[in-house]
Amino acid sequence: MGGRTIERRLAAILSADVEGYSRLMGDDEVATVRAITAYRAVIASAVASHGGRVVDAPGDNVLAEFASVVDAVQCAIDVQRELQSRNADLPPARQMRFRIGINLGDVIVEGERLYGDGVNIAARLESLADAGGICLSGTAYDQIEGKFPFTCEFAGEHAVKNIARPVRVYRLRLDSSAPPRRAPRRTRLGRVAVAPAVRVVGAPAARQAVGGRPPVRQPEPGSSAGVFQ
Repeated sequence: MGGRTIERRLAAILSADVEGYSRLMGDDEVATVRAITAYRAVIASAVASHGGRVVDAPGDNVLAEFASVVDAVQCAIDVQRELQSRNADLPPARQMRFRIGINLGDVIVEGERLYGDGVNIAARLESLADAGGICLSGTAYDQIEGKFPFTCEFAGEHAVKNIARPVRVYRLRLDSSAPPRRAPRRTRLGRVAVAPAVRVVGAPAARQAVGGRPPVRQPEPGSSAGVFQ
């Protein structure tokens, strides 16, 4: 890779893109370019304020790196709330809504660029997110469980392109919250017991999940896997 020093590290990766970007460009290119320039600035400011860095921003995509999953998720929440506020002043057809995916994984660092499955999974999660929504991988969810007052729905395990193993997917719901709960207790073996902050419902196999981790099968439609404190 050009003779540069290559290293590996564990990082929280945030990937965001615009839902329906091609349609927006087709309807009004000038207005869309102006909007995405302004919205990208909002995202870059939020990333910096939460200790992250923007790695790349091609087209309608923004890729950012954080040392902390909690910081990455808080950044995503702030971004979606700010963009929701800005969109409220626009007609529905001109609203620009981002989808955000967050993953914790191993990445290859080459100069200022990042590569590897850690980045690819974040991009796949982004494509699974709702417009204006946030999707988390299982590794990211495990780091923030019990730290945010929002409902998190387990969306099953997904086979994603170019990733060997299925990825656990969670959808963070910004329009719902949970009352404060006690922190999870630990057993004698050091395993995290099922915390009061986590509620597992749905299929019988889901109710038997241990330590808040979901079953390998997808839940029945409309079921909810966990609630963040």
